Parts: sequence; C-alpha cells; structure tokens
Amino acid sequence: MKQNYKPLFEEVSLKSGIQLKNRIVMAPMTNFSSNEDGTVSEAELKYYERRSGGVGLVVTACVYVSPSGKGFQGEFGSDSDALIPSLRSLASTIKEKGSKAVLQIFHGGRECPPSLVPDGDVVSASAVASEQSANVVPRALLDSEIEQIIRDFGETTRRAIEAGFDGVEIHGANGYLVQQFFSPHSNTRTDRWGGSQENRLRFPLAIVDEVQRVVKEHASAPFLVGYRFSPEEATTPGITMDDTFRLVDELALKELDYLHVSLMEFWSIPRRGADETKTRLQWIQDRVGHLVPVVGVGSINTPDEAVKALDTGVPLVAIGRELIVEPDWVEKVAQGREDEIKTTLSKDDQDRLVVPTPLWQAIVHTPGWFPLGD
Repeated sequence: MKQNYKPLFEEVSLKSGIQLKNRIVMAPMTNFSSNEDGTVSEAELKYYERRSGGVGLVVTACVYVSPSGKGFQGEFGSDSDALIPSLRSLASTIKEKGSKAVLQIFHGGRECPPSLVPDGDVVSASAVASEQSANVVPRALLDSEIEQIIRDFGETTRRAIEAGFDGVEIHGANGYLVQQFFSPHSNTRTDRWGGSQENRLRFPLAIVDEVQRVVKEHASAPFLVGYRFSPEEATTPGITMDDTFRLVDELALKELDYLHVSLMEFWSIPRRGADETKTRLQWIQDRVGHLVPVVGVGSINTPDEAVKALDTGVPLVAIGRELIVEPDWVEKVAQGREDEIKTTLSKDDQDRLVVPTPLWQAIVHTPGWFPLGD
C-alpha cells in the first residue's frame, strides 16, 4: 500500500462502541431487486456478498418501516416480524465477509407510488404533491398516525437488533418522509408537527429518540445509530443551509454515532443559507464535526479523491456507485494495485460484477448515471 493511502485504513471507534476496521463506507444504494413479499432476494445477497469485506461499514438499501412507506418496486421490508429471517440473512451475509452491517430505515411518504401502499393511500406531512409525481396528492397524516410511524421506526430497530445488524441509519434525506416533515416546502401543517422550525424538527427528533430508546432496551451488544440528511432543497421555500445548521445542532446533542450527508458531489457549494467560501460538507464538519463523526460522500471514485476528502476533517468517506463498478476497490488499494481499479462499465459486465438484473437495467438505461465504457 502506498504511504499516502494509509489514512484510509485507520481504525475508527464510534460512540456506541462499534469499531470499524477502516474509514471507508459502502453508501446505501437502491437495487430494486427484492422479492414481492418484501424479503431479500438471492440476487441481492450475492450482490452484497460481492461488495462486503473490504469496506469497514456497509449501509444497506433502505427498508420500509410501515406498510404505507414502501417507496419503490423491489424494495425490501422491515414492517413485520415475519421479515426478521430475511433481514438476518442479509446481516449475516455482510458480517461473514468482515464488514459491519447497518440497516437503513425509511418511510417514503409522498414519494410512494399508490400501487405499492395499502388502498393507494399515499401519506405525507401535508397534502403537498412531490415534483416527481405532481398528479398524486398525498393525504396529510393524522396525529395518531404520526405517532404510530414513530413507533414503527422503533419496531424496525428492534427487528434489526434481533436480525444481527450492527446498527441502523435513519433515512432523513432525499425527499422522503422524515425530510418531508422538516421541509417548509412539503410541511404546511399548523399543529405541533409543522409551521415553525422547531415544530418541523419535532418528527425527525422524535424518531431519533424512539430508535435510541429501543436500542437501550433491546441491544445487549454495541449497536450504532446514524442519521442521513440532505443539506438543501432546490425549491423555494425549502430547506436551506441555515435550516440544516439547526438540524445538525440538534442531532449533535443526541449522541449519534455519525451524521451522513447525502450529496451527489462531495465538493458542492451551498445555494442558500451559507456563503460559498466553503463546501456544504466543510460547513457541516466545521460546525459539528467535533461533536459527532460526519460521513462525506459524493462522486468519490479514486483513492486520491478519498484521501483528499479525509483531509477536510471528515473521519469517514462513503463510496457508492464506484463500488458497483469496482467491488474490489478497497482490496486493490490495500494491496498497492490501485492502477487496476476500474472506473467505467461495459454492457457485458453484469455477471462479472454480480449486479441484479433490475439494477443493471437501471444502469444501462439511465444516461449519465454510470460511466459506460466500451
């Protein structure tokens, strides 16, 4: 291994007591490949097996915590104890390869297609349609339903513990339900769950509290809790960096194991609420990085880019699409074979890379999503 890459392989100790063997995280990525009944498919298990072992931590694709929360076809579930054996098979597949396994837990809210939720009843913080499906207007959740979904996040955490995962990551990013409550664009409520910034924070923080309560009650071994968020929204009104500063200030008080910033580009700069003298990630790291570890992510493909990311002060770097292109990324860096790392795909690579067919079809039919070579 080259000397300048050694920082990538330093061990990391998290507040929960979880020990990571290196600073590289497999970012959560949707693969659209689960069975219709919400169980993990054999193709998914092989996909994760192929990419586990090198990275210190694997964050799975998101799982829906409530029947009303299934966000897309081919998503696996965690809304029933009947799914614990399925979850256990995924956790053991990842852990047997030598990586820590974290289950990303989620509710799609207004992003759920009506065909995937009971009676087509799409719900959200408020009756505000999404940009992706403007013809579907969700129903505003009742107070009792909000409380139930908070409990659902806790129940999924219990199932993750029983299934043998090393932790959960609360999915508060990418326009899904947790973010919908925090956003002044999608949350137009006038009760205790909406209106002021303090009220819009109530749902995300209640989920954190419930998840941590369940961990304290049910986990007999170290079990981590992370939180993922998107720092800005393009809409006006919408989440700004100033809103995010308040969010991370509150989350930093919760003794979380990490905050995971959802970005397509690690070096992207703010739109609103902070000046452009620093990147979004640098603003967040400088504000709360001394209190809670920050996971940086976004178009990191080479080990030099990963080291440059660590140089900003973030202790963990997540790699997503590049681990689909190059499952042996970590091993090749460790063995001094970084010149062999692949950064493009060909249309004949599916079997070699062990990619489930639904994900592969999304790759080859979505222009610009992945770098396609010859």
